[in-house]
Amino acid sequence: MDDVLKKITDPYLLFQIEQVSSFHGYLSTGAFIGIQMLNIAKRVLEADPGEQLYVTCETYSCLPDPFQILAGCTIGNKKLKIRDFGKMAVVVNKKAKDEQTLVRSVRIVFDPAKTAQYPRLHKWYMNTGKVPHEEAISQLIDAGESVYTYEFIDIELPKKPEKRIALCINCGESFVQKNDGALCLACIENI
Repeated sequence: MDDVLKKITDPYLLFQIEQVSSFHGYLSTGAFIGIQMLNIAKRVLEADPGEQLYVTCETYSCLPDPFQILAGCTIGNKKLKIRDFGKMAVVVNKKAKDEQTLVRSVRIVFDPAKTAQYPRLHKWYMNTGKVPHEEAISQLIDAGESVYTYEFIDIELPKKPEKRIALCINCGESFVQKNDGALCLACIENI
């Protein structure tokens, strides 16, 4: 992988790769795609350094990790959502301003029509043959942003519900109550 990374001259991208590799365990192709998507989102949304971002990843596989380690988007802080559609795609937006109900977002897709120009990368993406991460990442470096398609969309923000804690009438444990229910979700599932 070191030979592949020698193709990169941007010290900030190398820093990002180091951070993500340490967090993810190694530099996977999907994690590298996540880095590229994050950088596209920050650029097209004109996000200031350190500005809060929110992301919805459309797969669990590798793609969310760069958003967690580089942008601080986690499930716990509610800045990361995963809707597992099995797609290499993300929706990213900046923090809404006060009283804003619509927020400008960008949806970025790793585009198979565009990856076709890079045969080994396309083979990896479409899972039509064995392609090592080194080869796929090398082609991603060569391709840059040319293998992505993005569009701006407006997302309607849900109204934040009031958090109410209740005790489950079945198990006696506390839970975040939804719809005035008297049972926690775990007990509901076991009924």
